[in-house]
Amino acid sequence: MSHKSILFEARQIETAVALIRLGARLQVLEAETDLSYERLLRLYKEVAGCSPPKGQLPFSTDWFMTWQPNIHASLFMNIHEYLNKATELEEIDAIIKAYSLYLEQIQAQDLNPQISVTRAWRLVKFMDNKMVTMTPCSKCGGRFVTHPHEIARHFVCGLCNPPARAGKGKASGGLKLH
Repeated sequence: MSHKSILFEARQIETAVALIRLGARLQVLEAETDLSYERLLRLYKEVAGCSPPKGQLPFSTDWFMTWQPNIHASLFMNIHEYLNKATELEEIDAIIKAYSLYLEQIQAQDLNPQISVTRAWRLVKFMDNKMVTMTPCSKCGGRFVTHPHEIARHFVCGLCNPPARAGKGKASGGLKLH
């Protein structure tokens, strides 16, 4: 294609702006749009009012297995999977919508989000590459992010079996366990 469609470019900018507003790292924008690094950098500065953070993207699946991040990651992934089944959104649009809905739910509970949009994006990539999976809890039936080799029959989630000091303080993002 010798010239780019103005509508295609507008859509790319719209996606980049949505991701920037959610706090996505520049590497996510580069992976999800066809815009040049220079244009993304200018766009980031214009939308966010500052330069993008530097450094590597998180890469370990283990982070998602720790207690609180696992609960939040599982909430996000359940929303994402539902959107994938119920809509025909492009992958990045499903991530943006799922993350927005995740934030809405977390803020409605007066909690602090435990996962960033960049981690949520990475989690979807891990799921696509079968580096993590969703496993139902043998007690409550909820679906949680786990390593692919988790023994599903005996899996008990962090909500049904929280660690001893879990949820003790709201200041640390503690959940209201009843």
